Amino acid sequence: MSVDSDEKVELENVKEIIDRLTDELRELYDFRNLFFENHPLELATEKNRLVEEKKKILLEKFEAIDVDTQIPFSMRAQFLYLKGRCYNISIAYDAKASQCLSKSVKLNPSLGAAWNELGECYWKNMNVKDAKASFEGALKHERNRLSLRCLSIILRQESGNRKRNEATALLLNSVEMAKEAVALDIKDGTSWMVLGNAYLCQFFTVSQDPATLKLCMSAYKQAWLDPVARGQPDLYYNKGIVLKYEEIYDEALQNFDHACRLDPRWEPPQSERTKLANYLKDTNEMVRTRGKLKTKRLTQLVQGMDKKMLGAYSPDTFHTFGSRRDVTLEQCRLDNLVEGVNEGKVVLGRVVGSIHNENAVPFTFAIVDESLTCVCVTVYNWADGRGAIIGDCVTIPEPKMITHKHESDLATYDFKSIRLNNPMLLLVNGKRVGRNQFACTRVTSTYELH
Repeated sequence: MSVDSDEKVELENVKEIIDRLTDELRELYDFRNLFFENHPLELATEKNRLVEEKKKILLEKFEAIDVDTQIPFSMRAQFLYLKGRCYNISIAYDAKASQCLSKSVKLNPSLGAAWNELGECYWKNMNVKDAKASFEGALKHERNRLSLRCLSIILRQESGNRKRNEATALLLNSVEMAKEAVALDIKDGTSWMVLGNAYLCQFFTVSQDPATLKLCMSAYKQAWLDPVARGQPDLYYNKGIVLKYEEIYDEALQNFDHACRLDPRWEPPQSERTKLANYLKDTNEMVRTRGKLKTKRLTQLVQGMDKKMLGAYSPDTFHTFGSRRDVTLEQCRLDNLVEGVNEGKVVLGRVVGSIHNENAVPFTFAIVDESLTCVCVTVYNWADGRGAIIGDCVTIPEPKMITHKHESDLATYDFKSIRLNNPMLLLVNGKRVGRNQFACTRVTSTYELH
């Protein structure tokens, strides 16, 4: 009777220890995940060090316990999972985490949380194959949001080296997995962020449907409501990518900058912030100085324009734009364009300069016309190596005019631009840009551990 009593006390004691370790581990992850809810941004460079200090203290408690002799067999898988998860909180791969988690799933193959943690551990070690197998292993036991969103990311990564049809199927499956992850917990901001990234890749790779981009931004908005996701630099980086494409430059800069402040050591947002600031500076200067061409040269370029260059967009021709049929176009000077889409208008201008953008998206050049007004033109989906050069005569139907104006420490600019998503609407020297010059803009999203 006394032996049974001793065994019962021992089991209760072990359970209490594991429960206490579970609570402390949860507190450790909350400290990391909610760091910026409780600390100023100025401590961003100290975040990882502070997390590691707390991790070290908790690990000492785990290491003080011999799993083979002090933990009952029935509880060893759970204990090893907790210990492995403690090791795995670090950004860098830790082989000890992998060892603990591998033992855990061997002892209890139905422990989905351990499979997920092992998957993340493999992922840190760039072992995507085993990471994918681990997440799939977790799903065999339970449909859970962590496995689903991680597999969503992996599918997007795998699509990069596939043929278009295969890539499309993978990306659409990625979206569905992310949607299921969100449905399992609509308050989980990380799942919303992954869904937003999936929509982002779908937009640029499958079909450039504006509705998809709206879904992307809506997902990012939902993600921001969760304090855990709100502290993730990826959210602001990926949102910045969308805003840059939408040419909402001031907000794009702010999002890249905030991502930099959340993780000062992370290079991608720093690079994007710098490239965008330089692009805006160069574009502003190109428009302001009319390509730095002298007045005599400008006058020659403008006077040399022939209305024959209107080509297919001549006044006596009919066109279809979206659902509108039999549309005729009237030539309009650049200084008479209004903000937004100028329906029924066509502009004719000479190229006076172009921007050599690092990623070639968009192809950017400036045009002037007889009014000597200079505007920037941004063309998306124009194949790399193509474009207009100084002196070319460019015809643009129903131009969409946008004013870009901003002043801050990040950038200062004030210029007008015309945006085209389809280069085949352009005429260059009276000739339509051919289908062979069309190439979809490619953009990648990111989700990393910080």
